[in-house]
Amino acid sequence: MTAPPAPARPAAGVRLEVRDARVRLGRAQVLDGVGVAVEPGSWLCVVGPNGAGKSTLLRALAGLVGYQGEVLIDGRQVAGLPARQRARLVGYAPQTPVVPQGASVFGYVMLGRTPYQALLGRPGRGDRSVVVEVIERLDLAGLAGRQLSTLSGGERQRAVLARALAQQPRVLLLDEPTAALDLGHAQQVLELVDRLRAESGLTVVSTLHDLALAGQYADRLLLLSGGVVAGCGPAEQVLTEQTLAQHYGARAEVTSGPDGVRVHPVRPQ
Repeated sequence: MTAPPAPARPAAGVRLEVRDARVRLGRAQVLDGVGVAVEPGSWLCVVGPNGAGKSTLLRALAGLVGYQGEVLIDGRQVAGLPARQRARLVGYAPQTPVVPQGASVFGYVMLGRTPYQALLGRPGRGDRSVVVEVIERLDLAGLAGRQLSTLSGGERQRAVLARALAQQPRVLLLDEPTAALDLGHAQQVLELVDRLRAESGLTVVSTLHDLALAGQYADRLLLLSGGVVAGCGPAEQVLTEQTLAQHYGARAEVTSGPDGVRVHPVRPQ
């Protein structure tokens, strides 16, 4: 019997650029003039207080919410790309996904292969190889036959990430990828994303509430506050005690070490 073909590896990472992005939802200006460039194979983490516009920015990059301004991948306007081509370039893992009723983990992750299949076509052996590999890497092999509705929050979060990775995108958008995960699985997921970045040049944009994890894994941080950019750069430049006090209303000590920036909350005296 001939062995199935090895899963194809995505091409090297791409440059993502956002120019003067503006999003209005109803009467609220959620994003106002946001601009940032993410170099190929790098990791940008979007941080900021609740309501700052972090998730809206990722939804705009994924083409799920209308925006003014420009989003470019390697100089090409994302808005002008056909949906299937965009899905091969950009993978998106939302924080609170809508999952199909009765779908199994394997079937749900297989949906990530839709952009590579002909209309009304069936998954091929190559598609199955990709899905099996992703499921194994995310420690979901024992849950592949389970319905998503029976999973814990953390298990479901890993399945959502698996679907996005099954697209073999060149840009990966992660909205709070560690939400509902315990510390061990949170570290495993972030380490996996970091390995994929190193292996294939995957360009990553994520949001994270946990500033300690953001400071350890991301190359650069984009701080949003009130829908505008309040800071952008390495963690040690963005996560300062003054910045946390101003934009989070938080008292904290910030220290830097070989493994990144650490944020230590301090109780008021």
